[in-house]
Amino acid sequence: MKDDLVLVTGSSGLIGSALCKFLDEHGYRELGLDKEGAPYPPKSAEWIFVDITSDESVMNALHVAHDCYGDRIASVCHLAAYYDFAGEPSDLYEKVTIRGTERLLRELNRFFTVEQFIFSSTMLVHAPTKPGEKITEESPLAMKWDYPKSKLLTEELLMAERGDVPVVLMRIAGVYDDWCHSVPISHQIQRIFEHDFTGHLYPGNLEAGQSFVHLQDLINAFGAAIKRRKKLPEKSIFLIGEDKTISYEELQNSIGLLLHGKKWETQLIPKRIAKAGAWLQDKTHIGQSFIKPWMIDLADDHYELDISKARKLLDWEPQHSLKGTLPKMIKNLRENPVHWYEVNKLPVPKWLRQRSA
Repeated sequence: MKDDLVLVTGSSGLIGSALCKFLDEHGYRELGLDKEGAPYPPKSAEWIFVDITSDESVMNALHVAHDCYGDRIASVCHLAAYYDFAGEPSDLYEKVTIRGTERLLRELNRFFTVEQFIFSSTMLVHAPTKPGEKITEESPLAMKWDYPKSKLLTEELLMAERGDVPVVLMRIAGVYDDWCHSVPISHQIQRIFEHDFTGHLYPGNLEAGQSFVHLQDLINAFGAAIKRRKKLPEKSIFLIGEDKTISYEELQNSIGLLLHGKKWETQLIPKRIAKAGAWLQDKTHIGQSFIKPWMIDLADDHYELDISKARKLLDWEPQHSLKGTLPKMIKNLRENPVHWYEVNKLPVPKWLRQRSA
């Protein structure tokens, strides 16, 4: 199997580095492509620096790859993309995610025979539903903000320009691991841990929630798709996430019980008041300013996934659950709070550093 080369873009990200480790352990030869100075350089993979926004850089990188590895790639796992949780409009969605994918596909077709191209998309390309209503791969699509819009436009580009390359679109739920590494969950835990008053307020349906997937389960899904690449349809779409969605209220209560030994009281707040408060915090930097006004319009959105297609064609299903992993997250927070804050890119309060010294 070491003759099977897997090319991973975004190989130094949280998902990419974990995927490279998995591929090495399962006998594949992995080659990473990523920008210089990326955060989690894979220890096992050989890798090449590339600027995916540059025609010349992508062409040169793949030319080097061709010279070193030959003209056959078993699978391309395309993770590189632009993402900004602030939700601000940016031309980088176009430059990195859409046009970056276009030039990558173009140069791959010049240099290689590619047996499979896996694109990491998002479940957010789908329109949200209501609690109890599950989303399937055929459910209606929506583009509510720039990140899912860029993913959906890239999906369409791939399907139109793939040529003879089989494409797998993975519409992935929110990713987390034992240390959290999830922006919304880490901020939710932070608010409750610090007894922040904003952690008691929510401007949406408390019964709504988001689907998530543990990092290791996601990596296993990539592995299953690569292993079955010759058996999958030439155009495949899979929802990858846990099939049980925890409501916002249940998540609040679970975190409160783990941190403080009691349920966490959460009160509904009108959206107009929440927007005003979020705007004021963002401008004055008083209190936590993670919540942006645009997020409040999405507070009622519910994502609950039907993963029967992935079960059937990939023989995959999650081995973890968010509710089952929360105790590990909180244990890691309690045992090493400063490190927990740092790995989740949260500002460490002065009192916490002093307590941990």
